[in-house]
Amino acid sequence: MSDSEKLDIDLMGRQYSVSVKPEERETLLAAVKMVDERMRKLAEKSSAGGEALALMTALDIANEFITIQHGAAVDMPAYRRRIKTVGEQMEKALAKQEQLF
Repeated sequence: MSDSEKLDIDLMGRQYSVSVKPEERETLLAAVKMVDERMRKLAEKSSAGGEALALMTALDIANEFITIQHGAAVDMPAYRRRIKTVGEQMEKALAKQEQLF
């Protein structure tokens, strides 16, 4: 018998079912809330959606995590500009891809 339980979550209006250990449930719910908020915020600033939006969100969260790990000696504005540039390049690539189909 598994010690995990099924949990239904919502990200950007889409429903997902995940398995979670009971003692990790609250942490997972907090993570879902954070990811959903980040995705919505990035979606407002970008025309990206789906996989590209998920990737941009993951990069944004990872960037923040690494910045916190390395302390205050990080040039956050430079990282934010770089993330924005990467996002813009992804949008252009996706637009070109859509023209092919």
